[in-house]
Amino acid sequence: MSENKLVRFIITRQNSPEEAPYEETFEIPYRPNMNVISALMEIRRNPVNAKGEKTTPINWDMNCLEEVCGACSMVINGKPRQSCTALVDKLDQPIRLEPMRTFPVVRDLQVNRSRMFDSLKKVKAWIPIDGTYDLGPGPRMPEKKRQWAYELSKCMTCGVCLEACPNVNSNSNFIGPAPLSQVRLFNAHPTGAMNKAERLEALMDDGGLANCGNSQNCVQSCPKGIPLTTSIAALNRDTSLQAFRNFFGSDQV
Repeated sequence: MSENKLVRFIITRQNSPEEAPYEETFEIPYRPNMNVISALMEIRRNPVNAKGEKTTPINWDMNCLEEVCGACSMVINGKPRQSCTALVDKLDQPIRLEPMRTFPVVRDLQVNRSRMFDSLKKVKAWIPIDGTYDLGPGPRMPEKKRQWAYELSKCMTCGVCLEACPNVNSNSNFIGPAPLSQVRLFNAHPTGAMNKAERLEALMDDGGLANCGNSQNCVQSCPKGIPLTTSIAALNRDTSLQAFRNFFGSDQV
């Protein structure tokens, strides 16, 4: 039966950032356990649309194919998610594929996520280590803190939470949920805490925490189930304390 069954895709395409988007329909043979990525690979192998017309291969990003790298994010049937874990059997047809619109479209389903990576730079989402010499073992984290920090470390910078957030758009410079949560992660690290004030002050700047509208779309859409709203609530407290420290010029607040 499956050899005669077809899967129908309606894909939003765009030849370049300057050109207008358009839709193109494809039909491919059904296979058991097919995901969206394998369907796109089939279309790329034989780029012929549902009208039987030869067309150009679809452009999209992918890497790990196991929901770790975050590269294959796109909007599938109206929901931003990872295409590698989107199973055709669990999707309503026709399956609609669109690029995430929070980010500039490069071509077809491929987007430029520089906005998110620039935000991570702004909040210094890393632990700076001066020198390459052996510093010895670092300070240990309490097990309870390590457990919730591990949950935050699952972020794969896929951009899904930014796409789902109504406050992240072309008219706003809000950095979005993922960079906010990474501030909490790196501030919790015993060594990363040395730059805690610097990161918090970045969040107190334009485009930071004050731009969050608390829609909670981010935590509902995150493919890793990261407690983003919990991080945002904790950072609201931390930035308030940092504001008092800055005002009184004291580390004792």
